[in-house]
Amino acid sequence: MSFTADRLLLFGATGDLAQRMLLPSLFALDADGLLASDLKIIGTARSDMSDSEYRNFARAALEKYLPADRRGRMAEFLNRLSYQTLDATTLEGYGALAEKVGTPQRGLAIFLSTAPSLFEPTIKGLQSAGLTGENVRMCLEKPLGTDLASSREINDAVAGAFPESRIFRIDHYLGKETVQNLLALRFANLMFEPLWNAAHIDHVQITVAETVGLEGRVAFYDDAGAIRDMVQNHMLQLLALVAMEPPAHFDATAVRDEKVKVLRALRGVAANETVTGQYRAGAIQGQAVPGYDEELGKDSGTETFVAIKAHVDNWRWKGVPFYLRTGKRMPKRVTEIVIQFRCVPHSIFAGKGATMQPNRLVIGIQPEENITLSLMAKVPGLDREGIRLRQVPLNIAMPDAFSGAVRRIAYERLLLDLVEGDQTLFVRRDEVEAQWDWVDAIRAGWEADGLTPRTYTAGSWGPSAAIALAERDGVTWHE
Repeated sequence: MSFTADRLLLFGATGDLAQRMLLPSLFALDADGLLASDLKIIGTARSDMSDSEYRNFARAALEKYLPADRRGRMAEFLNRLSYQTLDATTLEGYGALAEKVGTPQRGLAIFLSTAPSLFEPTIKGLQSAGLTGENVRMCLEKPLGTDLASSREINDAVAGAFPESRIFRIDHYLGKETVQNLLALRFANLMFEPLWNAAHIDHVQITVAETVGLEGRVAFYDDAGAIRDMVQNHMLQLLALVAMEPPAHFDATAVRDEKVKVLRALRGVAANETVTGQYRAGAIQGQAVPGYDEELGKDSGTETFVAIKAHVDNWRWKGVPFYLRTGKRMPKRVTEIVIQFRCVPHSIFAGKGATMQPNRLVIGIQPEENITLSLMAKVPGLDREGIRLRQVPLNIAMPDAFSGAVRRIAYERLLLDLVEGDQTLFVRRDEVEAQWDWVDAIRAGWEADGLTPRTYTAGSWGPSAAIALAERDGVTWHE
């Protein structure tokens, strides 16, 4: 059932995500006239607040996290907001919450940004208050479990109240413009798709590097580690978009059908195809930073870095390694995809002394959104001592290419899609479970082998073994 919601209910409305992302995103959409005039936004959390107190809370968040030039029409947005105090673990407060929501004219969208342990009692509470009807859709913020079994428990609980067609699982990377542009690059340009296969691509690298450490996420991160925090969701979604077959249509069913085929084709990872690490004291951009054990206040076996050599066992990608790398306290913050093409089969310039380098496509996702294609070109000259060739980059800086367009953060797109009911950029249950199945097998292998993280200095690119993981195949990480 398709509808544009006229009520948006935010669980966790006083949390960090709401302050940094959700409220600023909704305000930006409102300021640009993209929200229906009758959309009401109801926040709920444990904190005891009145409507006016929550509006003041939201104003403070907007003033903190929005640039000054984007704060116009704040009063109109704040008037959309109301608030209901709720203890999500008990049924008593849900009747008052339903009363606060009122009767939607078109439909209700619910955004659940709480601890996973609250998902099941929250669903039961919503059911008891009649807030799970046919005109209600549910959005879930990660983490969706800690392994396949716990993920299934969460999905079963949600599925008991909502069909898959009304469940929206967020992976905010899918809302980033450059990630969406990956699909446009592949499927809207004739030159790439014929080359996008094992015959022409040597390998693929996906890097998600962070300069930060724990940053207030001590309890969550030490339980999760790098593979569950980053690989299981963001990185596997990027891999699926790189490796997927062309969908018949750009819609939720067709796109997600192709992604899940890739995830199910992932080969199990051997013991010598992974490297884990944990950072020690070092320096980031000239500033001394403590080690993970110092930040945590105790010893821990949790990995803050992981590198994996993955394979997709299908016709298109047979024999092409996908090198995945993510870590905290890296030298710089960067998320990028590198497509390394093969060398030309024969160099006509070798007899003239020229050396060749294979083409490389680099898709930068953050902090800078850009696409760079390296091509071979002749160095100007009379060539009396031989021909010289050099790599020349063709750069497309997305902000420059679309200078007139509004640059939006990922949650703006995803919240608008939630309100309007478009699931294309949300993750389906079978995708989540295929991702967990692959990651769980890797973690089980670590446990069986007694693998413990190697140490690396903060400000470096991880343990030296991660460099060797690629270099033994003749591959150098792109840095």
